Amino acid sequence: MILVDMNQVTLSNLMVQIGSKNTVDPDLVRHMVLNSLRNYRKQFSEEFGELVLCYDNKTNWRREYFPNYKHGRRKDRKASKLDWNEIFDTLHMIKSELQENFPYKVLEVENAEADDIIASVVDYVAEEPSHYEKVLILSGDKDFIQLQKHKFVTQYSPTLKKFVNGIDPDVYIKEHILKGDRSDGVPNFLSPDNTFVEEIRQRPISKKKLATWIELEPEDFCTEDMMRNYQRNRTLIDLSYAPDDIKKSCVGAYLNSTVNDRSGLLNYFIKKRLKTLTENIGDF
Repeated sequence: MILVDMNQVTLSNLMVQIGSKNTVDPDLVRHMVLNSLRNYRKQFSEEFGELVLCYDNKTNWRREYFPNYKHGRRKDRKASKLDWNEIFDTLHMIKSELQENFPYKVLEVENAEADDIIASVVDYVAEEPSHYEKVLILSGDKDFIQLQKHKFVTQYSPTLKKFVNGIDPDVYIKEHILKGDRSDGVPNFLSPDNTFVEEIRQRPISKKKLATWIELEPEDFCTEDMMRNYQRNRTLIDLSYAPDDIKKSCVGAYLNSTVNDRSGLLNYFIKKRLKTLTENIGDF
């Protein structure tokens, strides 16, 4: 199967469309997103199977656990000149059209991110040998490197147009937990929760210490405060530490999701005046 990180795919297409105009053209964004999916399917379906489209939910268990999660992104949106209500309306419209017209599973789970869906489905495949299949993750997000611990998982970055490989997943996840993730508002494990919100300088981690700590278990080098922050980062970053109810809901959504047949695609393309895509309808 091909697990698609749809928030990354749709937002990257939308930002290309907006450019310097600061306005959204829903018809153009729709065409760009659908054409991207067409290209992915044409390029990869023979080897990996069908598309499974995975979306973030508007609510997020990580934000409940750690209120500062992705605080910087919310702050940047408020300062932006873009109309984010219009942007999210456009993305929601495209998601609804995919759910109603296309022959793919479209997954969204309450309180979960697309990362949780992708990780849960991968773990389900790993735990059920009878359901074994090759899995391609379509996303440039390096968080998915940790899932390459499963030998049947491959990752491809649509933005870079290349496979993401050659990185030890065990080393990567340990280093990521120690260093945190600035883009998600997660400080390194030596720094307090409010580091980025209050614009406090992080306590530095030397390369020598990092190399040493990666080889050890956290119990072997953490003080009480360090362990508390290590557990904070592990919960937010290591996808295997998502709550069990979230994982269960993600697998349930995958197993119970139905797909449309292809008979409605032609009428949809004609209605939306997608002439070029209509000529390539077989690719869908």
